[in-house]
Amino acid sequence: MKFLKDNGLVLTMLGVFLLCLAGQALTGWSAENEQRAMHGEGGTSFGAFLGSGAFLSSVFENWESEFLEKWAFVLLTAWLYQRGSADSKDPDKDAPEDRDPALDANKPDAPWPVRAGGLPRILYSHSLGIVLLVLFLGTFALHVWNSARHAAAEALQHGQIPESVLEHLVTGQFWFESFQNWQSEFLSTGLLILLAIFLRERGSPESKPVADPHRKTGH
Repeated sequence: MKFLKDNGLVLTMLGVFLLCLAGQALTGWSAENEQRAMHGEGGTSFGAFLGSGAFLSSVFENWESEFLEKWAFVLLTAWLYQRGSADSKDPDKDAPEDRDPALDANKPDAPWPVRAGGLPRILYSHSLGIVLLVLFLGTFALHVWNSARHAAAEALQHGQIPESVLEHLVTGQFWFESFQNWQSEFLSTGLLILLAIFLRERGSPESKPVADPHRKTGH
């Protein structure tokens, strides 16, 4: 029970993610077979659909936008301020996040890279941004590849010559797929930052305490 209490947020998010992914796979498979039937083609198996460019492209184009937004949010909040936001450092004072980690190198409970110093400490100081950037670049590459696979399959169905991955990378279709997700991510994050200045959700660490003034920044 303690494990569930200590990790309830991540486990719940993971569970919802898996349910939504399964829902995407099942409904996408159904839609694919409906489309094939309309063109007088035979249906595809569920396993074949899961490995198809159509399904994997739709998965990775969404993951790509999520990791891009999270990376940008982490990076921008390190440098920019928003007065009144619970997610911003206070522009009127030095935030504890800016404390030099070298000052805590002798703390026995500090993470190993902090105690080790040198390059490990430098990399660890930016590890969240680095990993999010790597995840974005990885999912971006997987999106390009699977989107090109999907476009190639459609080209062959119509008796056309399929594009290479590099050729597909510069097409309007690929960038339409990316920008339609990117814009929604930045819009929703920007609105959350703005709304949290004036609105509250009692009990949530993403919200300021209900009685705090609008101008209060951070927690």
